[in-house]
Amino acid sequence: MSTIRIVRIHNELLGTYGDQGNAEVLAFRGKFHGISTTIIDVTYEDPLPRNGNIYLLGGAEDAAQLLSLEALKREKTLEGAIADGAVLLAVCAGFQIIGNSFWADGQQVGGLSLLDVESSPGKKRCVGEVKAKSLILNLELSGFENHSGITTLNSGAKAFARVSSGNGNGDGHFDGAVAGNVFGTYMHGPILARNPQLADLLLTRATGRAFSQINDPLATKYAGIARKY
Repeated sequence: MSTIRIVRIHNELLGTYGDQGNAEVLAFRGKFHGISTTIIDVTYEDPLPRNGNIYLLGGAEDAAQLLSLEALKREKTLEGAIADGAVLLAVCAGFQIIGNSFWADGQQVGGLSLLDVESSPGKKRCVGEVKAKSLILNLELSGFENHSGITTLNSGAKAFARVSSGNGNGDGHFDGAVAGNVFGTYMHGPILARNPQLADLLLTRATGRAFSQINDPLATKYAGIARKY
């Protein structure tokens, strides 16, 4: 596959923390690997296309999170695309949306159950830098967290990364969750800008192609700086 579609879901709702930048990083890295990419922005009122190869969800506050969930529940498009082999990266509020349940505006809400996780309110707000060792790549990841949720993994999901600094899922031990091609994390940054090798992994999953390491000095330099904090 040399042409892929990157679907950015509800950016007007889930774009509070700059996670929309993950799409641009995927497109930029795709060029290095000879992949032609199209970024498709889908609003709250638009139907979600079934033919995406990578889907992206970002972070937001409670009201926007609930609106996004409402729109995604109107149809089973995202679930169908994942079943067909598409890749999903969901950050913060998006991570909670794709779990079994989360809390918003003081009530528990059923999620999309694309990841076997449960999110509940924590006693503190987790704000600051996160460093975590990827459990998929042999790579130290960095990101920025800003949430008050505690996410618990059930048997159907594995942790995305082991936290060495910061809070991650709220317990200070792990961040995010993974099941197949579905990735959830609390790390903003945007995470793919700070960890370009992760962008390459998503591209590999989406295309079925193995890529050789590329020389991107600017990305390497700033990813290294971010991991110092």
